[in-house]
Amino acid sequence: MSLYFAYVMVGLTIAMPVGAITVEMTKQGLKNGFLHGWAVGLGGMTIDFVLIILLSTGLASILALPIIQIPMWLIGAVFLLYLGYDSLKNADKDITLSGERVTKSFISSYKNGLLVAVSPGNLVFWVNVFGVVLAKNYASDESHFFIVALGILSGILLHDIGLLTIISITRKALNRNMIKWLTIVSGILLIGFAGYFVYEFIQSVKLYI
Repeated sequence: MSLYFAYVMVGLTIAMPVGAITVEMTKQGLKNGFLHGWAVGLGGMTIDFVLIILLSTGLASILALPIIQIPMWLIGAVFLLYLGYDSLKNADKDITLSGERVTKSFISSYKNGLLVAVSPGNLVFWVNVFGVVLAKNYASDESHFFIVALGILSGILLHDIGLLTIISITRKALNRNMIKWLTIVSGILLIGFAGYFVYEFIQSVKLYI
């Protein structure tokens, strides 16, 4: 249990920095409430879970190859550009104020979470940084590996629930126009992340020219 709770804290630490997933989750939480923000988080955790399975089977080493990682930066940039453009284009649409009936599909929010989570920033982190920790625990004790993995996912889940609870409370004080402008800011941030990914793609390509 001490190992589990230690890695719950690690999961919380991983989830704390503001990234593309946090931006998209916040946007959906503001526009459509707790469940839709959580759907984005679940989409991200689905990719995290798949990567943990890949790490346990050794297949994740393929993702660490430069020939795989370099195109991932560009693919991730395209996904984030799409989400950022969609945020700007539809900033004043699909806004549901507190107490109103939500019309947006839960699956649609979940799909957005999947799209953001397959961005290279997330994949590279899991494979190159945390993959080492998981691999070490898997090598020493298979049961430890799954306890560590469960602890991390639990920590991320706790972060998502805490963040969305705050957003749900804050949302009650916001009007439609305020949510619209916050959505525009979210879109700009997502496009900013896309620009960073394009930069990383160019830098990676330069190493092999």
